[in-house]
Amino acid sequence: MRPAPLVVRLLPMLMIVIGVVLEALTPASITASPLFAAAPLLAAPFYTFRNTALIGFVSLLAVFGLDLADETLSRPAPITEIATVLTVSGLALFINQVLHRSGQRLASARIIAETAQRAVLPSPAAQIGGLHIAARYEAAQRDAFIGGDLFAVLDTPFGVRLVVGDVRGKGLEAVGMVAVAVGAFREAAEQESSLEGVAERLERAITREKTRRGDLDAFEGFITAVIAEIPAGGTELKLVNRGHPSPLLLFADGSVRALDPSEYGLPLGMGDLGAWPDRADPFRYPPGSTLLLYTDGLTEARNAEGVFYDPGSRLHGRIFPGPEAMLDALVGDVIVHTGGGSTDDMALLAVSRPIEGQPVRRTMRVIP
Repeated sequence: MRPAPLVVRLLPMLMIVIGVVLEALTPASITASPLFAAAPLLAAPFYTFRNTALIGFVSLLAVFGLDLADETLSRPAPITEIATVLTVSGLALFINQVLHRSGQRLASARIIAETAQRAVLPSPAAQIGGLHIAARYEAAQRDAFIGGDLFAVLDTPFGVRLVVGDVRGKGLEAVGMVAVAVGAFREAAEQESSLEGVAERLERAITREKTRRGDLDAFEGFITAVIAEIPAGGTELKLVNRGHPSPLLLFADGSVRALDPSEYGLPLGMGDLGAWPDRADPFRYPPGSTLLLYTDGLTEARNAEGVFYDPGSRLHGRIFPGPEAMLDALVGDVIVHTGGGSTDDMALLAVSRPIEGQPVRRTMRVIP
């Protein structure tokens, strides 16, 4: 049997039993043949092919046995009932096979989706350039694997560079833009000496993609993003913010600081609206602290009263042994806050600069 509630799995046999009881206790003019015919149809979506055939056989046997006991097999009506149950049983077996093949195609589609996610948004290594890394993609739609949020981390000659972004729109168009943005970032991060140069390369790549599409996205498509650079061995980081929620910096003592830019830039792909130069803002990034970058699916998660989730206040005073534990707690806390999960996709990227010889600290769960 395929997974289904116990009552649903027992219903086909229960209908046959009820049909037999009705036939035995009611006059011959009252027939329960619809119950016998419905039993294999109910079994088709939830039973295996063999068990669906068995239900059909039991239904057919019940009709034949009752007519034989009543000595009515020579009449037209009982013969019609037997033919009906036989025909419906054959139809149930056909439906069972169609559903089985559909399930196989769905499983294949899930595998393809998982492969596409790993190709477009591969999970970063746990350690890059001496930093501890953790990433998480939480899709709002059940069984979805990738959407319009993106992240990438790369160890470059200029330090560890990373990006977190959110594409306007949903569906395959957004996924295509994610692939373009991540590909452009990987190339630019390796070649551009400044973070401003990386942002400019991304701007040109998104603009080219919009022009190539030549549809509505050519006028309205954009990506909000934060691009970061963490030089090796230093105690600072640099950020370029293109209209994206400000990252958070969690210090070793549990305090939290929002890394607001001196000036927000336009989202990527909107450069034709103005020529504001990018500015990389420096921020203190001491050992023992963790940088958290996220998309607006986190801050727009609301509870039953309509209150938005505030990661800064929820994380304040919490201490975690590493970025993975922090993201586990954060995702769990969003589920508690919303009563089931966010209504928007959510990409999270946490980067910790460890203290040499730092003892492992016990994780404090983030709960209301």
